[in-house]
Amino acid sequence: MHPLDVVKTRFQIQRGTSDPTSYKSLGDCFRTIFRNEGAFGFYKGILPPILAETPKRAVKFFTFEQYKKLLNLTPLSPGVALSVAGLGSGLTEAVVVNPFEVVKVSLQANRDSFKEQPSSFAQARRIIKSDGFGLRGLNKGLTSTLGRHGVFNMIYFGFYFNVKDAIPTNPDPTLEFLRKFTIGLLSGTISSCANIPFDVAKSRIQGPQPVPGEIKYRTCFQTMALVYREEGYFALYKGLVPKIMRLGPGGAVMLLVYEYVSGWLQENW
Repeated sequence: MHPLDVVKTRFQIQRGTSDPTSYKSLGDCFRTIFRNEGAFGFYKGILPPILAETPKRAVKFFTFEQYKKLLNLTPLSPGVALSVAGLGSGLTEAVVVNPFEVVKVSLQANRDSFKEQPSSFAQARRIIKSDGFGLRGLNKGLTSTLGRHGVFNMIYFGFYFNVKDAIPTNPDPTLEFLRKFTIGLLSGTISSCANIPFDVAKSRIQGPQPVPGEIKYRTCFQTMALVYREEGYFALYKGLVPKIMRLGPGGAVMLLVYEYVSGWLQENW
């Protein structure tokens, strides 16, 4: 799935198509990266997600369950409570994952060959040395990351569990699996469509600025407004296709694993 993430980031950070180095299509992006950077070019910035993946998913699902328990004590309807619990889990997850995202995006934006680019640890040290740990350094783009994960998880969990409860279960195990997978696929797809403007803003803030030494993209909504004004509405949806290709089926698999493992643990522990 990581090659799709690299392609998504490349589309999101490019400004318009007038630049001769701009990617013209999804296929052109894949071909250009492979031709200029080799097969390993699709795996730039892969170490930060690997390091963050286990704590990220643990935080995502653990906090969702905790927020859900707390919200059950409120007068909120069960359907709304699921969405709010998802929002809370997304905001919590974003705080954990943002420093890894800053390093990942900076590596993915680098068009040098894989051998020439710095390691993830060297890149992290470089960011900390020049800009520190704060909102201009290892935590820049935090607001956009909060928006991206908050909106995604709010729809992802809210849609999945509400729709799953509304559609009758199937006694056939295979059809029941397909029912859940289809709802999970729709959850991941709809969530990706809803949160991608935050994703574009995040990539612009965390990626290289147009003029070195001059910060153009500063905050989440300022970046969204700037992209809309200079490049049009559809620029806020750059990278949507590879994002859906990754998080549609990936989101479905993640929810199914969560449900089946959670069910097994409750039965056996």
